[in-house]
Amino acid sequence: MTLRLSHRHAPCLRIALLAIVCLLGGCRAALFAGLNATNHRAGVTVPPSVVFDAQHGLKLDIYRPQHAEHAPIVVFFYGGSWTHGERAWYRFVGDTLAAHGVVTVIPDYRKYPQVKMDGFMQDAAKAVAWVHQHAAEIGGAADGIFVMGHSAGGQIGALLLTDPSWLAPYGLHPADMAGFIGLAGCYDFMPIPASEHDMLGMFGHDAASQARAQPVRFVSQQEPPMLLLQGEADHEVDPANAVSFAKALQREHDAATLRLYPGVSHNALVFALSRPLRHDAPTLADVLDFIHAHTPSAGTP
Repeated sequence: MTLRLSHRHAPCLRIALLAIVCLLGGCRAALFAGLNATNHRAGVTVPPSVVFDAQHGLKLDIYRPQHAEHAPIVVFFYGGSWTHGERAWYRFVGDTLAAHGVVTVIPDYRKYPQVKMDGFMQDAAKAVAWVHQHAAEIGGAADGIFVMGHSAGGQIGALLLTDPSWLAPYGLHPADMAGFIGLAGCYDFMPIPASEHDMLGMFGHDAASQARAQPVRFVSQQEPPMLLLQGEADHEVDPANAVSFAKALQREHDAATLRLYPGVSHNALVFALSRPLRHDAPTLADVLDFIHAHTPSAGTP
């Protein structure tokens, strides 16, 4: 994994250098712990983790603004190449959004090689269904649920809200969601190169199998509003993914917005949701504006 520094933001230089050292050294947990430690927010309650799938031992964390009632909800799927990552690493996402009035839920999902695509997509659908069923209990509104994801999590969230087959077992449809927010997601990545052994293992070697994983292939007129945020200096996920997906969505309806950030790298895009790296990208402002525009008025953050 790589990070590219933006020299326009000198105050963040020391933290960004630490991020590079940690990531290259394999100490991802230390990096995320540092971000979370500097991002703690007063007025945000974090109840104990909730089991939403006892069979597979999957839990979710809920970040709730104090006195939240009928608030918008974000279900956030983290990235990690579908092979690694932990919900606890992304506390800075939950703390930040909850501090701005958004109930934020960060669920587990199983990863490759434990499961292939069907496994982690089923986990994601179950998590969204749990949130929909318990929206009022966690201070949110069932008609104000946004699905959000970064990188591999962006692919998961986008596929949930383009291919209706994943939510259908729970009596839900993509149009039941208030919107989708994609941060550097993988939306259009066929053909998968022969060198990408893990991706071939989870998505398949043949074109028909790989097509099932491409959100761009399922675009219709049934999606909720979508916001796609993408750094132009992203060397992890080609920005062409977001451009292609946005064009496909915009051909079908008006409720799709693409924001391209010059000089912003793959991880800087999501790290900008943390307090110390806030000024590296306008991620938070664009996310909150989108939620504000598409939330029922009673729950506007």
